[in-house]
Amino acid sequence: MVKLNKIYTRTGDDGTTGLVDGSRISKDAPRMAAIGDVDEVNCAIGAAALHARDEMLERIRTIQNDLFDLGADLATPGEDFTPGEMTLRIVAAQVARLETEIDAMNLGMTPLNSFILPGGSALGTTLHVARSVTRRAERTAISAAREVAINPLALAYLNRLSDWLFVASRFANDQGSNDILWVPGGSR
Repeated sequence: MVKLNKIYTRTGDDGTTGLVDGSRISKDAPRMAAIGDVDEVNCAIGAAALHARDEMLERIRTIQNDLFDLGADLATPGEDFTPGEMTLRIVAAQVARLETEIDAMNLGMTPLNSFILPGGSALGTTLHVARSVTRRAERTAISAAREVAINPLALAYLNRLSDWLFVASRFANDQGSNDILWVPGGSR
């Protein structure tokens, strides 16, 4: 259980921050950039949650919780990605849940015959924003993985989450019927 009594510690005033194991790294290290981008994903999804209801809101809240797990995973150095009582790691079941939800949302939707523009509804638009931020977080995590060991399932989760957000945005747009289609060269 996390308990925060004091928000500022002054330990980061030198430009470093602590990882789960107590080690310290630069705040601009690739690992920290990935953690920061995942935090931004969670904020973007939180904005989308303002427009969601019922089952979609439940799914979004579950994802937000997963993203805290993902942040903890990224903040845990080492090459053993086995979760433990005191070690949070993204696991295959979390990735599989996203896939199951993507398939369920996609069931009755008309297949795309064009790319779509972000928009359609408030929920659909904010899910598109979250999708684009997730793509950046994935790129940043991949970059960090070139320098330090990163859980491959964390990378898979980010990849699948961007897919989930794309399908969820279409689902929020009346199962794609209110999608705004790209018209190539339409403004020439």
